[in-house]
Amino acid sequence: MNFRLFDISGPVEVVPRKLGDERGYFTELFREDRFAEYAGGSDFVQENQSLSSKVGTIRGLHFQSEPMAQGKLVRCVAGAIFDVAVDIRHGSPTFGKWIAVELTPDACNQLWVPPGFAHGFCTLKPDTVVCYKVTSYYSAECDKGTRWDDPAIGIVWPDVADDSTLSGKDAIQPLLADLPEYFRMGADR
Repeated sequence: MNFRLFDISGPVEVVPRKLGDERGYFTELFREDRFAEYAGGSDFVQENQSLSSKVGTIRGLHFQSEPMAQGKLVRCVAGAIFDVAVDIRHGSPTFGKWIAVELTPDACNQLWVPPGFAHGFCTLKPDTVVCYKVTSYYSAECDKGTRWDDPAIGIVWPDVADDSTLSGKDAIQPLLADLPEYFRMGADR
């Protein structure tokens, strides 16, 4: 299992090693001890799954505020996604910056999106299924987001990104500059 770090502190790509033969392959998707080395400890309490039937479907950018802030370990089990994490920690030297990873079932890769980051994705294939484990339960009161196309963030979405696929909630999310200070760099959780 390999772990790829980014110029932005926090997100981690988990890239498992696949052992294959004529029957197929075996891979270890998660090991708490190895994960903790790169991403810190985790207590996953809920697992979610979404299906997006249309190529170019945009979901996000989402996060949960305190006291129900969530870390997410995201993987794609069918199709493919352009997966994005945006640093929304005030005081961070990378505040408003983003990283992206293409997640696919063939690669078996995953993206760790820690608390203090907004998360979203764009589907690259039809009938894409995304699964993710989270570290806090869903809370409607703490469910927040920011605009997927905020020019201040400047995410370079794939050409297939289709804003007609946005949910009603995602279509009216605030700009990053209009978000309250939900997270502060270095603040204890």
